[in-house]
Amino acid sequence: MYLYNFCIAVYALFIRLVAPFNRKARLWCEGRKGLTERLHKAIGDAEHIVWVHSSSLGEFEQGRPIVDYIRTYYPEYKILLTFFSPSGYEMRKNYPNADYVFYIPVDTRQRVRQFLDTVKPEVAIFVKNEFWLNMLAELRRRNIRTYLASAIFRRNSIFFNPVGDIWRKALCTFTTLFVQDEHSKELLSEIGVENVVVAGDTRFDRVSAIAEQAEKVEVIEQFKGDKRLFVAGSTWGPDEDILLPLINENPDIKFVIAPHEMDESRIERLLREVKGGAVRYTQLPSDFADKQVLVLDTIGLLSRVYGSAEWAYVGGGFGVGIHSTLEAAVYGMPVAFGTNYRKFREACDLIALGAGRSVRSAEELKAWFDELKNDKDYLTRLSALAKVYVGQHRGATEKIVRKIEL
Repeated sequence: MYLYNFCIAVYALFIRLVAPFNRKARLWCEGRKGLTERLHKAIGDAEHIVWVHSSSLGEFEQGRPIVDYIRTYYPEYKILLTFFSPSGYEMRKNYPNADYVFYIPVDTRQRVRQFLDTVKPEVAIFVKNEFWLNMLAELRRRNIRTYLASAIFRRNSIFFNPVGDIWRKALCTFTTLFVQDEHSKELLSEIGVENVVVAGDTRFDRVSAIAEQAEKVEVIEQFKGDKRLFVAGSTWGPDEDILLPLINENPDIKFVIAPHEMDESRIERLLREVKGGAVRYTQLPSDFADKQVLVLDTIGLLSRVYGSAEWAYVGGGFGVGIHSTLEAAVYGMPVAFGTNYRKFREACDLIALGAGRSVRSAEELKAWFDELKNDKDYLTRLSALAKVYVGQHRGATEKIVRKIEL
């Protein structure tokens, strides 16, 4: 713990030092200024608080079904939502189903105690893999029920390492760990952690809710017309390298490309190198429906845009890891992605079913696409497999909240 506390202090100091030069670091610091006072002013003497913590935006989307379920079925509870990073907080600071939205404090003993003295949660829920050692220890000391939701464990993680004793002890502070699969439960059992329930992954509930409520995006429908549509979501440069040849070899197919980051040089490259013409969503000309590619240079639409497509490609697989394949698969379509996918159970499952394909090059992407483009029965069969797969894995949210017993 001495080493852990030292590292926390060094990390916080580093963030403060770089804050004048880095926007995210600056937001990280500013969001924690006067945190205790702002929490006290907002929460006051509120009772029956459920605290849900997500590290960032991706984890929030995983925990969002839990927040929404509690709001719908347990309206007597107040919901406090916290984030570690600015990417989550800035996007969801006005989330309507939460009563209070703040940053989690820096994980020092003093700040943790101030936070819990102010908030007084009845229940704490951490989403996926969040392990703040001082916070978890203090929650246990106060006998506050604490849960980990939609967690997944792998043998190469610190918990199963000979030097991971302090992290193994942290697992025992949770009232219950809700894990995604049996493999995670088996790994935890090997190290003596038995407070485990296999509940599944709440992301299946989230993408299913989006698909059920989503309306088609009118502009996308106009752009698509009577042709078939291929959507490439959350792409990075290496993804676009293998997509461009596919686009230029298939002038009869419409494409939507949604870059993960609005990098102007990459957007300009797409506009320049697409032979059939490309337009930006935010700068649509009157003849946009005649173009072959629409670059989705905005946020918040991608999950709905997938609903207009016949095929999908999900980016990130040539970097730190693929983005959400479930956002596409829920609509019933085969999905391709790069090579870094093995940490994502749903991608492995889709590959096993035949509804997913990992590609290493433009040639492999073309081979996958040609087979589906030229055989409509095959495309229909794989699309159905993807849709059924998502449907079969719904229900984790209800399992978790009912087990918590608010």
